[in-house]
Amino acid sequence: MSPDQRSNDLAGFLRARRTQVTPEQVGLPTGPGLRRTPGLRREELATLAGVSVDYYTRLERGKETRPSPAVVDAVARALHLQEDEHEHLRRLAARAARTAPEPPIAPNRTVRPGVKLLLENLRPSPAYVLSRTLDILAANPGGLQLYAGIESWPAKQRNLARYYFLHPAARDLFPEWETRIRGCVARLRALAGTDPDAPDLAQLVGELLLKSTDFARLWERYDVRGHRPGTKHFHHPQVGDITLDYQAMQLEGTPGHRLVVYYADVTSPEHDAMVLLDMLGTSNVSDTAGQADTPAHDQRPEPGRF
Repeated sequence: MSPDQRSNDLAGFLRARRTQVTPEQVGLPTGPGLRRTPGLRREELATLAGVSVDYYTRLERGKETRPSPAVVDAVARALHLQEDEHEHLRRLAARAARTAPEPPIAPNRTVRPGVKLLLENLRPSPAYVLSRTLDILAANPGGLQLYAGIESWPAKQRNLARYYFLHPAARDLFPEWETRIRGCVARLRALAGTDPDAPDLAQLVGELLLKSTDFARLWERYDVRGHRPGTKHFHHPQVGDITLDYQAMQLEGTPGHRLVVYYADVTSPEHDAMVLLDMLGTSNVSDTAGQADTPAHDQRPEPGRF
């Protein structure tokens, strides 16, 4: 990535975030009449951050590439950035200041045998291993069955971002679909801040920008979010409405790989649903293994599925 592109990334993030902060949020009067600028004006943000309007304008235009840590922190406070967003701004500023780009990290899709054994031992809790770009690299039966219909895609196409935006079952599966896709895009944006030249990220983002207007809309917002534990609600076509807690853990020895595990109390209906998902997933694996003509990993998606 060229120095110009690195400074443009910083500039683009600042512009996008400025348009999403209203005068009311920072205690400024709106004044009479309509504002032509969405969010804050440049001069308003510059005043809040304690920098000159000319300096801040050069930041947003990619002409200033070496903001000091104090300026970065002041701008972050003026933009009301959350912790993840603030850290993302620091990374963008650090990258813009470099004279030479760092080489991209080669993606690793190999899941160690011990991790695969761990997935089996976690049953019936749905569990899977994700790459940094949300590829499902390995999963136990319930983990794959949880995302209804994804098992029909070839293994190399199984990606959570692709599923959220391109699979016809995703909108029905997630009652909070808009929340899910916002978090998904925000995590990919965070990765773009640390490894923007990664070919696996560029390929995925390029595909989704081309095929999904929803993805393109959210990508332009420059929202940033890290990974954190939480709860997901599913309206599953086979086991009904379930709510599961989940935990994601970085796997040592394999950079970028995360183990995601869903869990529920053993006395709860959700645990019964997990047992059923595990059974259904096991049945699907057996059915696929019995198709001697076409191995599971060579199957092609139905027309229009991508």
